[in-house]
Amino acid sequence: MRSLIDRNLTVGSISKNIWFLAVPMILTSFLQDFFSIVDMFFVGRLGPSAIAAVSMGGVIIGIIMVAVMGISVGAIALVSRYIGRKDSDSANNVVMQSLLLALMFSLVVMILGYIFAEPLLRLLGAEKDVINLGSSYIKILALGSPTIFLTVMMFSSLRGAGDPISPMIVLVVSTLLNIILDPLLIFGIGFFPELGVAGSAVATVIGRGAALPFIFWVLYSGRSNVRLRKSNLRPDTKTMGQIIKIGLFGSLEMIVMNITMLILMSTVAQYGTNVVAAYGIGMRLNMAVTIPIMGIGFAAATLVGQNLGALKVERSEKSGWLCALYAAIIMCVLSTFLFAFPEEIIGIFNRDGEIKVLRVGASFLRFVAPSLLFVGLGMTLGRSQNGAGDTQIPLLTSTITFLGLRIPLAFLLSSLLGPNGIWLDLAITNVVYGILMTTFFKIGRWKKKKL
Repeated sequence: MRSLIDRNLTVGSISKNIWFLAVPMILTSFLQDFFSIVDMFFVGRLGPSAIAAVSMGGVIIGIIMVAVMGISVGAIALVSRYIGRKDSDSANNVVMQSLLLALMFSLVVMILGYIFAEPLLRLLGAEKDVINLGSSYIKILALGSPTIFLTVMMFSSLRGAGDPISPMIVLVVSTLLNIILDPLLIFGIGFFPELGVAGSAVATVIGRGAALPFIFWVLYSGRSNVRLRKSNLRPDTKTMGQIIKIGLFGSLEMIVMNITMLILMSTVAQYGTNVVAAYGIGMRLNMAVTIPIMGIGFAAATLVGQNLGALKVERSEKSGWLCALYAAIIMCVLSTFLFAFPEEIIGIFNRDGEIKVLRVGASFLRFVAPSLLFVGLGMTLGRSQNGAGDTQIPLLTSTITFLGLRIPLAFLLSSLLGPNGIWLDLAITNVVYGILMTTFFKIGRWKKKKL
């Protein structure tokens, strides 16, 4: 295991290094998203209101997760840069300080998520039965946020150090436990309580909590490129400030994306629960096909960061472009599948046989699927710039595309075309996002970023 982890990513074949980093991330992400699909399958058997509750709750939880995801962006940029410089002491300190930050933010989330679950669902325009189901789902995940925050941060730090193997092993076990518990807690099989939608949230918290002892052991045992040391346990405000400075713009980018999703959800909600259910299924599928891109994006961030740390700027740029090429090829294949078989795919999750859910969901896929190539380019090249520590440009791109264009265009097109106008808006803005991110990466401001 140690020989696999201690790979030097600043030399050798870039393609081999990309897949060394990306494949474990893709495999575990596929497993996690398989759980999301299985979760939607089981929740779907409870009816459209349950699907809508989980869909709306997922959007709100996405906003709650912004803080830790932003910190993880800062941690990856700093850890990868220090590992490239062969400064392991500084990399170790970044890991510990990022965990302390994640723990502090999670305590805030526990309180705010529990208090504001119902008001947020009302703000989204949820109907009464959706509010009742969704509020319990959100509250449980908020109370369990320390387990989620800490595991996300430790996994991100290890990947930034060039260790994709340890997170893969731990996540496989954690997600399998989650998949097993999901139907048991939703339907009350055997001696397990029947919790309905809330059972899905409980299974998630237990699965992530079970991962914590194992990943702490990896970081303390020295089996990876970074370690947790007691000497770094004291808060280091300077390092925390660096992490926050880089991660702040990453957090703001995610806030922009999630606020956009919230506004879109409220726009979709005016068409009723069945349309919300179709939208929720469509977005879950949209997320599923971007899983390989997330893996390649993490590879891009690590390779760009480590090679910049080693002062190999040309190799950093080549890594980013090659990752983008692989992402484009993969998205072409997957989006073709979604476009060719939309009714069959939506029908898998439409257990009640609602014709409107099937029809609207298929329309969603036909509009959005062709634009996913540009999502792949944007995500990968955005991650590359984040890995360099230049998080301002991805924020600018997302703000222009999503808040500046997607929201007003959604209002305009939905007033003309109904739900199809929203789907068309998603497709148009996906294309704009990919073009802008590619342009900014080509300009190359990220190459001059000093950390």
